[in-house]
Amino acid sequence: MQIGVIVLLVAGWILILAAGLIVVLPVTLVAATLAVLGDYYLHACRVLVPRQAKGPSVVEPPETAYRHYLLGQVWRDWRVIARTVAPRARDVIAMARHRTAQAARGGVRGFFALPLWLGICAGLLLAAVPVAALALVLTAMYAVVVTIGLAGWLGCVLVLGAIERVFMAYGRVLQTCPHPSCYEKIALPVYACPSCDRRHRRLTPGPAGAFRHVCRCGTRLPTTIPLGRFRLTAYCPHCERRLPERIGRVRVEPLPFIGGPAAGKTTFMFLAIQALHARSRGTGGRVAFVEQRHQQAYAGAVEEFRRGGQLAKTGPELPLATMVDVELPGAGHRILYLFDPAGEHFAGASQVESLRYLDHGEALLFMVDPFALPEVRRTLTEAEIAHSAHSSDEDPSDTLQRVLNELRSRPDRGRQKRVAVVVTKTDLLARTGIGHGIAGHAPRAASDRPAADPDHAVRAWLERLGLGNTTRTLDQLAAQVRYFPSGLDTPPAEVFDLLGWVTGLSPNGRPDEQGAAPPSWGRYQGRHEAEVPGTAPLRDPWRPTGRDASLVPRGYQSGRWAILTGLSLLNLAALAAAVTYLAT
Repeated sequence: MQIGVIVLLVAGWILILAAGLIVVLPVTLVAATLAVLGDYYLHACRVLVPRQAKGPSVVEPPETAYRHYLLGQVWRDWRVIARTVAPRARDVIAMARHRTAQAARGGVRGFFALPLWLGICAGLLLAAVPVAALALVLTAMYAVVVTIGLAGWLGCVLVLGAIERVFMAYGRVLQTCPHPSCYEKIALPVYACPSCDRRHRRLTPGPAGAFRHVCRCGTRLPTTIPLGRFRLTAYCPHCERRLPERIGRVRVEPLPFIGGPAAGKTTFMFLAIQALHARSRGTGGRVAFVEQRHQQAYAGAVEEFRRGGQLAKTGPELPLATMVDVELPGAGHRILYLFDPAGEHFAGASQVESLRYLDHGEALLFMVDPFALPEVRRTLTEAEIAHSAHSSDEDPSDTLQRVLNELRSRPDRGRQKRVAVVVTKTDLLARTGIGHGIAGHAPRAASDRPAADPDHAVRAWLERLGLGNTTRTLDQLAAQVRYFPSGLDTPPAEVFDLLGWVTGLSPNGRPDEQGAAPPSWGRYQGRHEAEVPGTAPLRDPWRPTGRDASLVPRGYQSGRWAILTGLSLLNLAALAAAVTYLAT
């Protein structure tokens, strides 16, 4: 009888052991694997779904702009999830094994619970294999998402960068600083966030984003000029002073006025602005000063000319460029930097060296005061001297030579595309005997000769007065040289013809035939307001968009949702595999 009982107990124990190995072990294996994966998914939802930056995986605010999600934050999220789930899984498995072991201790109950304990322990141990495999799959999924995302990001960065380089090259966009003691060439301005005024030094497609950078305050900023970067306020990266609007959108054209003291540089600069404004009004274009102080100076000059007075002498400090934003139909867009220093800056080599804006331009205007030429002075009578304007003792050829010596220090040896030689004060020169030959000659219409053909009468007149070496030097310096007589009675249309040629606004030197010819200065005498360009903004400011600084950027949220979508699909696949495994 005892033997029968023992046999039955052994048989029951073997059946329970078989049940433990055949049923309990696979059920435990699947349950443990799904439990770990489910816990991972639930914690991933807690980390990846919240929009707040101070969530379970903290998004630290950057110094200026957030880096792309896939370049850092994605792996911080992965570590936060892994470091939370792994200890929890280890603790749950240890607790299950401990409770099963307690149930298997002592007496008959323990004798029959032992096979089940063995099945559960074996299932928990074997669960380490699929859990490890799932960990590798999860890491691989992260790597795949990051790789695909970074490939798309890199492609966008390269394409956007190439588009901007082509845009800059095609438009020959030059960016320079107009401010005194700087005058540096600028590869990329510093842009200010319109919401918090934080300065962004690398607002280009890159690690902070391809199409947009997200400022620390949450504002989204465009990364290229075609995307609207020119609508942001720009600053010089060297001196940190403000740059004109549309910098980078259109070419900056540095236009130095070269000439000694009282050579008429300032007068001709105002005549040029007046000609530009007259042409813009006749063709539907627009001309605007960048700085209000320059508009006020121009308005004062207009008033002074109207009273028949003379402009005040230019101060001795280094010049801030008079910045004029010009847009003319059929001619083009330019931001003109008109540099009008005091003539004393050309009196010595060290003074000329301080004019660093000469390093960047490809055109210049050489102002020749005819009353400063020695040959002219020797021929003037006392009556003619009395009617002549104040002039300096500086020979224009000496002034030009100092400038040329400075230009030759450039890598291109100072080569210029266009040089305009302007003989000033021809309205006064016409009252002298020696000036009849030049003052009575008006430049021929651009349609009568090629734009690059110099005005022979002006050049011949200068050569007769001993400037032959100067004219030949200019021929070697520039691809094109034009000579132009200028006075207060010079028609604005002719001044615009010259200025359009020298700045590239009208490359062929031909006036725009779509608009009426600009009237002379005298016809504007009674309309002071109409002849002064405004300072209205020429671009629409960038309108801030984005999230509050307490929320993660949209790019971060999109990246997290992409990861969460992958996890959801992986969970479904694991659940389907578990059902299939148990069913078979």
